[in-house]
Amino acid sequence: MDGDFVIGGVFSLHYKQLTVIYNYTTKPEPSRCTGSLIPRELRFTRAMMFAVEEINNSTELLPDIKIGYHIYDTCTSVPMAMHVAFLLANGQDPVFYKGNICSQSGVVLAAVGDSASSPSITISRILGSFNIPLVSHFASCVCLSNKQQFPTFFRTVPSDQFQADVLVNLVKHFGWTWIGAVYSDSDYGNYGMGSFLKAAQTEGICVEYSESFFWTDPHSKIRRVADVIRRSTAMVVVAYIAPSEVRVLFEELAREPPSPRQWIGSEGWIIDLDLMSFSFCAGAIGVGIQQSLIPGLRDFLLDLSPTEVAASSVLTEFWEDAFKCTLTENVDPERKVCDGTEDITILTSPYTETSQLRVTNMVYKAVYAIAHAIHNAVCKETKTTTMCDKHIKLESKQVLSELKNVNFSRNGYPVSFDANGDPVPFYELVNWQKNENGVIKLVTVGYYDGSLPKGQELHINRNITWVQGGTQVPESLCTQSCPAGTHKVLQKGKPICCFDCIQCPEGEISNKTDSPDCFPCPSEFWPNAERNACFPKPVEFLSFDEVLSIILAVFSVIGACLAIITAAIFFHHRTTPIVRANNSELSFLLLFSLTLCFLCSLTFIGVPSKWSCILRHTAFGITFVLCISCVLGKTVVVLMAFKATLPGSNAMKWFGPPQQRMTVMTLTFIQILICTVWLILSPPFPMKNLSTYKEKIILECALGSAVGFWAVLGYIGLLAVFCFVLAVLARKLPDNFNEAKLITFSMLIFCAVWITFIPAYVSSPGKFTVAVEIFAILASSFGLILCIFAPKCFIIIFQPEQNSKKCLMNKN
Repeated sequence: MDGDFVIGGVFSLHYKQLTVIYNYTTKPEPSRCTGSLIPRELRFTRAMMFAVEEINNSTELLPDIKIGYHIYDTCTSVPMAMHVAFLLANGQDPVFYKGNICSQSGVVLAAVGDSASSPSITISRILGSFNIPLVSHFASCVCLSNKQQFPTFFRTVPSDQFQADVLVNLVKHFGWTWIGAVYSDSDYGNYGMGSFLKAAQTEGICVEYSESFFWTDPHSKIRRVADVIRRSTAMVVVAYIAPSEVRVLFEELAREPPSPRQWIGSEGWIIDLDLMSFSFCAGAIGVGIQQSLIPGLRDFLLDLSPTEVAASSVLTEFWEDAFKCTLTENVDPERKVCDGTEDITILTSPYTETSQLRVTNMVYKAVYAIAHAIHNAVCKETKTTTMCDKHIKLESKQVLSELKNVNFSRNGYPVSFDANGDPVPFYELVNWQKNENGVIKLVTVGYYDGSLPKGQELHINRNITWVQGGTQVPESLCTQSCPAGTHKVLQKGKPICCFDCIQCPEGEISNKTDSPDCFPCPSEFWPNAERNACFPKPVEFLSFDEVLSIILAVFSVIGACLAIITAAIFFHHRTTPIVRANNSELSFLLLFSLTLCFLCSLTFIGVPSKWSCILRHTAFGITFVLCISCVLGKTVVVLMAFKATLPGSNAMKWFGPPQQRMTVMTLTFIQILICTVWLILSPPFPMKNLSTYKEKIILECALGSAVGFWAVLGYIGLLAVFCFVLAVLARKLPDNFNEAKLITFSMLIFCAVWITFIPAYVSSPGKFTVAVEIFAILASSFGLILCIFAPKCFIIIFQPEQNSKKCLMNKN
């Protein structure tokens, strides 16, 4: 149609271009399209004509100015798109309508189209050289946002970069980490899937397979892609495909439908109502261009008179395909002749489907965007009127400049472009749902608004029907999530989504699913059996309510009572020869020290505290030195007594009772001095032992200074060895009741106990260290009291006749 200003229209009305073999002997025929007519694309072209008609009838936009158009078919072919681009730039006659054109006004000022990205890239490169803007309604390739390569390209459909982000958000929202990917081997599919895969990788989404194809590829390749889908383990398939590729893929899959798959679709095919006949895709979800309402468009689409149809080769083709008849007699003998009863108002076709206008509205907005740019270039606004100059020499670069600044709304839908020529992204989330009759319908279940803050763009506001009519979100994982208490270990040679779940090592936990690592509990905590939480470690010490403690305490009390009873027996028989002959003063002091030795073992039982730790070690060291000092004194007394019986010997005057007391006090004072230095420099203190057992805390007394502890113990050992040596020297003295023999046995037991104590003490874990020390105290104390005093008590109580001076001095 001619006009004051002419714009171009570029649509993919057919699937392919007629292949011509050139023989270079005759003039080549003009390029032609072949294949079936695409009714949806015809609707796009008619929507452009409708928009131009509205603008021409408007009194506000371009008043008194008529817009004309030249509309071309690119056949979804890059070579044909190149040809069309030169036709637009050169102002050649259009091929859409038959008949003569009254005006040859030269190049178009701007163009709408194409529906596909690859033809749009070709056209934009050529038209860009002439500063002719191209406003596409459906070319969404990311590459077209590059203003250095495509400075004159605009679009009313969002860029695939946004669509890729939406698809990744969608996959992430439903927790799918193991997916398959198929895409068109074209600019649309390659750039779109590239953006998707890049974004998916950053979100930890793994792709089991990634297959590309084009609808003209050999059938063997299409079958191979279908077989990959059938054999895959990924439940979710993301399809970034143009409608032409989707159809051939679905037809191949329909031959042998795969196990249920959840299809995630790009806007290229998910909103195509023709594809909803493939029932195995029911439940598919994807992103679609916002549906809209264009008042009056349906009436315009249905207002086709026979004369208008017959005047257009494209409309004729559509009419004959839709009603299976021919408008020209004898052209196709297998088809009936159209008799005029055909009613387009009851025709079910994508051409007449206007219930969910999506891409059609993008065409409508593209035409209006160009019209507003022309309006801003040729019209001047006053307070009351708008004056437009249709005779002005308007150039395409002026329209290009004005297009960058357009900002208006039409039917409630805003139109503007950013610095890359892209609109603000807004998508609907659509779902293929079966109705009660089993027919798949396109249902809007949410939306994505790119104008909202990051992280708040995606909204789902309606129930989704999943694959096989399910209401639960299907799972698509290479490996089931690792529960708390385990961590992920990647499987060699596989993506990061494929892993093994390994239980956390001892002492470590993980408290969330799919944890990449385990972490240790704090020092005073330990994992539970499931290793998903830390609990305070149980505190262990030798408490009074334990069986072992009770046994040791009972023996301690028994030993103390035994010492007291022995002292009582000796006191009662203090005048008898056997008591007097064994140095009664040292004997009572020895029994007193043994009582303290038995009782000091009780200080080792119970919760360690600052004072109990100090008391247990010092009391033990001092009482035992007192005890050994008494035994040593008794041994020396026996030796001195034997020496005193020799003629002329006065040995006893050198070791009488004062000297005995002084010896005991001196030896004991040395131990007191050692303990004092120990307590001043580095005393014992209570501590929590976290190293002996990983799973529990041992409350114990730290030695403070190990040197101090071993000095105390060494001093006791030194006295014991010295006493043992003296006792051995006196063991064969010829008295009936030679006490040296008894001391020898007691010292032998004492030394044996404490020699074995050292390795047992060092190797015993936890509270058993304390138990070993108590056992050594009790064993050595019982050894002393039983070896030294038991034989004497036996004679005093059961053989009193032998408790006489005569029997005591008898050497036979």
